[in-house]
Amino acid sequence: MQNPGLARPKLVVGIVVDQMRWDYLYRYYNRYGKDGFRRLMGEGFSCDNTLINYLPSFTAVGHTCVFTGSVPALSGISGNEWIEQLSGKMVYCTDDSTVSTVGADNASGKMSPRNLLVSTVTDELRMATNFQSKVVGVSLKDRASILPAGHAANAAFWLDDATGNFVTSTYYMQQLPAWVDAYNKTRPIEQLIKNGWTTLYPIDTYKNSDEDDQSYEGKYSGETRSVFPHAVGESYKKSKGVFRSTPFGNTLTLDFARQAVEGYRLGSGPATDFLTINCASTDYVGHMFGPNSIEVEDTYLRLDQDLGKLFIYLDSKLGKGQYTVFLTADHGAAHAIGYMQKHEIPADFWDSRPLVDSLNRILAAKYGAEKLIRSGLNYQLNFDLGKIDALKLDLGEIKKISIAWLERQPGINYAVDVAKIGEAPVPEPLKSMIINGYNYKRSGAVQIVLAAGWFEGYGKTGTTHGTWNPYDTHIPLLFMGWGIKAGHTNADVHMTDIAPTVAALLHIQMPNGAVGKPIREVMEAAGR
Repeated sequence: MQNPGLARPKLVVGIVVDQMRWDYLYRYYNRYGKDGFRRLMGEGFSCDNTLINYLPSFTAVGHTCVFTGSVPALSGISGNEWIEQLSGKMVYCTDDSTVSTVGADNASGKMSPRNLLVSTVTDELRMATNFQSKVVGVSLKDRASILPAGHAANAAFWLDDATGNFVTSTYYMQQLPAWVDAYNKTRPIEQLIKNGWTTLYPIDTYKNSDEDDQSYEGKYSGETRSVFPHAVGESYKKSKGVFRSTPFGNTLTLDFARQAVEGYRLGSGPATDFLTINCASTDYVGHMFGPNSIEVEDTYLRLDQDLGKLFIYLDSKLGKGQYTVFLTADHGAAHAIGYMQKHEIPADFWDSRPLVDSLNRILAAKYGAEKLIRSGLNYQLNFDLGKIDALKLDLGEIKKISIAWLERQPGINYAVDVAKIGEAPVPEPLKSMIINGYNYKRSGAVQIVLAAGWFEGYGKTGTTHGTWNPYDTHIPLLFMGWGIKAGHTNADVHMTDIAPTVAALLHIQMPNGAVGKPIREVMEAAGR
């Protein structure tokens, strides 16, 4: 039982809905049921102007920021992947060659949080309770399970596409718990996709979306048109990864999360426990079809039902008001380029690769050295610092030449030498976002800022994210349950404020790299 001398919830559930734009709360509001998003908005506290305050707005960075209150400059998680600036090595955010997969005979579990340089609020809870608190992370994505759960987690689980199993790594344990083995043996994916994907409601009721079958929407393997019904079972036979790009990935994740509550008896121990959940299929569906598709609308209507089931389960398991939930997103998403162009709104695709090739030719002609720029990864120029040093070239001059050329190219508003950002004519909040996102050892030395509506893409369908614009950086943030009173605020709040707010609610130290602050309006509503 809980320590009677200090009031805390039995369980904290941190839900990050991947690629959820803030406006989805209201775009589909009239179609949501009473138990999911509308319950969060009605019973909970909503921070309606929550913004990401760093670049780039990618998945791993967002999940890290939510649970650390930190930014890439300090956390070290500067992208889903990055180039180590001193060695040129490409690094995936959670790669760890020293550990092995648990639950599958492949490399999908060679992952850990060791690339994360700061603590999480989940780490701080574990330490504050002398490790009596239990922490578990759940997602389809390895990075979205591992990074939120932190360094000291009891467990983190993610999906291995090849086997259809939830797996983990030897960083956490040497074998899967019996309940995970039992769950995997039920082959839940096959049950979820056996009837394909049809709309939850009659398709002519989806008035918040484009008509079906737009040229800028993607197709599943084997499809000739992007239309309902989608025979995802047939596509799954060709490519196991297809499952992620269906709404059933969220159903699977939230069902597994309930199993984790049971398996670890979360919320029933001597101290507050913490469950981190990432609903990742919203991201995969969004990437494939774009925000204005019927597929995205249907995914959110189904997610609404799945969230409602989770909350009803927690009510019955722990008691209503005995747990605290917060729901946010790791980033948003741009409208599909084709959609924007159809409606005469400026937008276009951008590709860093030909620009880097052109710049390398210009620099080679001047300096007689090939490939001084390694890549344009993460909207940054990543220079070969070792080669530049060995040849005794002037890096400052190379950056100046590169910036002058880049700023003359279509779709680029700014190219900024981050070392001299104080001299750059870049307005706020962009300047601070660039500074917050720059990690000398893991970020490129020149930050590229595209025109609104432009993003890096290598195809002509779907959408992505990663830029500074509100469509990528304005995210939902709702708190509900223990310690929370209903209300909302339109005051500016930053993603970095989430972890400090949770820490304040729990009366624990904020994470050691946090640069945010507790959200005053939430604390006032909670009576803190």
